[in-house]
Amino acid sequence: MTQSNIFTTNRVICASLVCILLAASASAADRPAATGRMVDLGGHRLHVNCSGKGSPTFVIENGLGDFSFDWVLVQKQVEKFTRICTYDRAGYAWSDPGPKPRTFAKINLELRDALAKLGEKAPYVLVGHSYGGPVIRNFALAYPKQVAGMVQVDAAFEGMRVGIGGGKTLRLGDDAKGREIPAPREQMKESDKPSLPKDLPPQEAQPLDPLYKHLPEADQKLQLWAQSLLEMQDAEGSQMDWSGEYFGKWMKSSQAETLGAIPLIVLTRAEGGYGDDQDVSGAQMEKERKEGQAMLVKLSTNSKQVIVKSGHNMDLEAPEEVSTAIRTVVEAVRKGGKL
Repeated sequence: MTQSNIFTTNRVICASLVCILLAASASAADRPAATGRMVDLGGHRLHVNCSGKGSPTFVIENGLGDFSFDWVLVQKQVEKFTRICTYDRAGYAWSDPGPKPRTFAKINLELRDALAKLGEKAPYVLVGHSYGGPVIRNFALAYPKQVAGMVQVDAAFEGMRVGIGGGKTLRLGDDAKGREIPAPREQMKESDKPSLPKDLPPQEAQPLDPLYKHLPEADQKLQLWAQSLLEMQDAEGSQMDWSGEYFGKWMKSSQAETLGAIPLIVLTRAEGGYGDDQDVSGAQMEKERKEGQAMLVKLSTNSKQVIVKSGHNMDLEAPEEVSTAIRTVVEAVRKGGKL
């Protein structure tokens, strides 16, 4: 993922926050064995991979274009001292495409019910990376009794400025259309199925981004497979289309203390890495980034910010620091909540 735009990935090209489909799709015959369990939710299945023992259980919400196995370095550390679950949102990796539109509320409902069906015990501590950050914030607002704590990992926030191509930027939330967010449902309809191109010509395999060389070789191969799935691109187009409605709503009033006093750690990369190739200066984007990350700290009265010398993908570049933050929240929850 590039330093200049943490709401998109180096695998997803976005113009006006609408994804351009990748020109390759893996066949069912190429599908590798799932690393976790498949949970049926009204006709579509979600892939969840839980390991370790103890309480509270940590649940990871990925960024855009990311997968459950991206967190293997963190998961192997955390499973030594508590339970941890990674998963793939609907349309990602092994998870089937889900109902549309892909709102935060729908993503939250699917995750809540999948965990319950697996027998995982709430309240959970939620970890949200990038796009996953606002998704878990909404989960906590929707199901407050099921959330014991939170870790925001270089998370997106309302008002965050992102590049949309051609040297132009957009603040997340300024694209809100004022649409009413529909009630979430899990039952699939015919209209929910992704519209995918047919009869695509064979495509050459794309080289793996050096960022993923941190992963074990087996997980690097999973990356190449999962990145090629057109279903993910279809899901992400809907996710980004509707995320603006939430950001727009949150921008209208202060969100300070909306998470109450749950233990909250905000992990923020030390440097934004912005250039002066956008319609606002790199210095202005850096100022807004720091202000937005500080705003996230104020979501709870029991919080702290940790600056990490890392790029945006801390799960790959700084897994020790992420695991330490998780352990800190574990200890706080076990001792009654105070960081």
